[in-house]
Amino acid sequence: MVLERKQQLSLCDYPIIENVGENDVRIHIKSCGICGSDIHYYLYGKIGDFVVNEPMILGHEASGVIVEMGKNVKGFKVGDRVCMEPGVPSLRSKETLSGRYNIDPTVRFWATPPIHGCLRENVVHPAMFCFKLPEDMSFEEGAMIEPLSIGMEAAKQASIEPGDVAFVNGAGTIGIMTALSALAGGCACVIIADIKQAKLDIAGKYKNIIPVNAKKQDIRETIADLTGGWGADRLFECSGFDGCYPDFFTMSANGATAVLVGIPQEPVPIDVSYLQKKGITLKTVFRYVNEYPKSLAQVASGKIDVKPLISKVFPFDKAVAAYEFAAAGHNDVVKVVIDL
Repeated sequence: MVLERKQQLSLCDYPIIENVGENDVRIHIKSCGICGSDIHYYLYGKIGDFVVNEPMILGHEASGVIVEMGKNVKGFKVGDRVCMEPGVPSLRSKETLSGRYNIDPTVRFWATPPIHGCLRENVVHPAMFCFKLPEDMSFEEGAMIEPLSIGMEAAKQASIEPGDVAFVNGAGTIGIMTALSALAGGCACVIIADIKQAKLDIAGKYKNIIPVNAKKQDIRETIADLTGGWGADRLFECSGFDGCYPDFFTMSANGATAVLVGIPQEPVPIDVSYLQKKGITLKTVFRYVNEYPKSLAQVASGKIDVKPLISKVFPFDKAVAAYEFAAAGHNDVVKVVIDL
């Protein structure tokens, strides 16, 4: 599945050869989710400084079956079902050695120019970034571990305490994943806001997630009513919408922690003195650090159910149609998955 150039996709034979190194595995891809970043590259040909200057294979949310292994690989066997963390950092970088491999500037991340993605028959990947799927977990669920890991990273950064009330702005895939992760991390309830009622309806089917339509309700008043005027203890901005600032921070309680997950397209206004006066701790999320095993454990245990978020599954021969469908922005669609 190749992005030839902006708004032009094709299914084609592509000349890419990957040899299995001694610490690598070859994986036959079975399922691959369509991420918002994939759609952005498709529609606009770039995200910030990452520009598609030549044809690029898309896809980074994936699962599959190991079909070949390098001689040093331990703990796996041919036939194992796995999901794969898509970013591979330098194991010698200062960021990696300090425990923040997600911000290593040399990370090779699938479907981030100029690195090809995994929406193809097979890929070669380091075994240390592959994780076994439980027997009762589907390949589609395995592909959902990648966006769930972002939500889990957000919950970790928020330093949630049992009984906290959280506010999530944005009910897309990442927003709902963050809400579920916040609940799993100890929040008593999560208030989630959006302007698309169909997505709020999906989020509201989960226990202890309270949906708020920002077109019909005043978010700040709703949070105040639900918290006795206190405000949200933990806040997550997951929409990436420039216009939510600086009001987003006014939903907070004194001493709250706010985590910025969505990436705005333009610089946004932040009133530093307001944050200081309210004692708000500000955190940011860029991908994740060691969250894949925890995300898998949450789904395997039944604590987080990602199945309701899989809106539509396309076969690989309909991959172009899948991208066109995902790019159309249907209000009732959370995640589109392609099966190979």
